Order: sequence, then C-alpha cells, then structure tokens
Amino acid sequence: MTKKDELKTLKADLKEKESEIEDLNAQIGKKDQKIEDYFSQIQRLQADFENYKKRNEKDRKEYIKFANEGLILKIIEIYEDLERALKSSENGENLKEGVELIYKNLNDVFEKEGLEIIPAEGEKFDPFKHEALMTENNEKYENGIVTEELAKGYTLNSKVIKCAMVKVCKK
Repeated sequence: MTKKDELKTLKADLKEKESEIEDLNAQIGKKDQKIEDYFSQIQRLQADFENYKKRNEKDRKEYIKFANEGLILKIIEIYEDLERALKSSENGENLKEGVELIYKNLNDVFEKEGLEIIPAEGEKFDPFKHEALMTENNEKYENGIVTEELAKGYTLNSKVIKCAMVKVCKK
C-alpha cells in the first residue's frame, strides 16, 4: 500500500470518526434536553408539594378552629334556658344568685371559645345572619330593618352557626 492509499484510508477513517462524533454530540444534546425537562418537572412537583403542605396546614388549623361547633350548638339551648330562668325568677333570691353564677360562667366559656351573639333588633336584615319568621309594617323602622329578635343567633369565630330568628319591617 502506498502512502497515497494510506492517506486516503486515514482520511476516510477520520471522516467516519467525525461522523460518529457528530452522532454522539447529537445524542448528548438529546440527553441534555431530557435532563432539563426532568429537572423542570421535578421543580414543578416540588412547588406543588410545598403548596399542598401549606394548604393542608391551613385546612388542619381551620378544622381545629371549628372542632367545638357541634358541642357549642348543643349547649346553646341550655344557655338560653338559663337566660329565660333568670328573666322569670322573681322569688327565691338564692336560686337567682345560683342561676346568675351558672349563666355568667357559661357565658365566659362561650366567649373564650369564640362565640358571639349576632346583633339583630334595629339592624338591617342580612339573610346570612338572620332568618325572617315574620314581617310587619312598622312606622318606627325603615323597610328591611329587623324590628324584633324572636331568638338569638350566634357566630363562632366569625362563622354563623345559628341564624337569629327575627321579625322584619316590610312596607
């Protein structure tokens, strides 16, 4: 084999190797693109997981905040019975003092738990806080104003748990 033939063979081998290098570089480019796609997918999943953790923590706090709602709804009736007993108790000063003490203690517990009475009489009717049982044409009040509270309504940490039963002025 002559030097020219050897040179041609070497040039052919060189072109073949360059072609292989280009193919390998193309494969590397494709692999790099896949790596970038996987990396951005992992980043999105990580962000989604962080959002999930925050939302889950918020839901857990909300659940804890309103966990006593069922119990308080049951006790409200007793609370209102004690209030009625205080209003009607005219004789028996000891009985009155005892009921007043129970009423005050129960009232303190409710306040600490976040229970508040919904204002009604003289307020503008709010269907989210008031339940209209009756209407009347009353000259002392404007249209849509609560004229009388028939039963109290309550909120627990700003959430309405029992609507106030009211009479509303309707002209």
